[in-house]
Amino acid sequence: MQDTDTLAGLVDDVRACRHCAATLPLGPRPVIRLAPGARIVIAGQAPGTKVHETGIPWNDASGERLRDWLDLDRERFYDESRIAIIPQGFCYPGRDPRGGDNPPRPECQALWHDRLFAALGPVPLLLAIGIYAQAYHLGPARKANMTETVRAFRDYLPSVIPLPHPSWRNTHWSRKNPWFESELLPVLKTRVREVLA
Repeated sequence: MQDTDTLAGLVDDVRACRHCAATLPLGPRPVIRLAPGARIVIAGQAPGTKVHETGIPWNDASGERLRDWLDLDRERFYDESRIAIIPQGFCYPGRDPRGGDNPPRPECQALWHDRLFAALGPVPLLLAIGIYAQAYHLGPARKANMTETVRAFRDYLPSVIPLPHPSWRNTHWSRKNPWFESELLPVLKTRVREVLA
């Protein structure tokens, strides 16, 4: 059973969080979408610069690809009464000098995640996108690496589906792992339809 007051208060507190202000290159702008009654949680990594600018999660090319994977249009994807978006890091963490973005700030998990998920209660489907979300949500049940965790997606059904990040940087990964499109994506689309029906 969800505690609406506690959940709403926590979401307000997350949006007002300035805990890491001194370490964030673009300053704090926590991005979260969460409301009581959510049927799906999208647990990703952390906002990129475009999401930081707009305050809209998955508002970039990765989001377009993710919506394609889920077979959802923007309107259904952003219906927070049905779909919650709770990244491992709520603010843009900066660039990694080696390429890509830095990992999500660990403070978000320590300060907020256990409390948010306790207040939200169980949901029918959680999408654990990338290694950081998989580490938190699957714990010791995850496999040796992200590829093996995603390949073992059937082990986590029906309540969790692990996914790679839908970034263009993972195009090579998708080519090397054709089972992702042929085996996992049809199951993902079916499960999303079932949960949102």
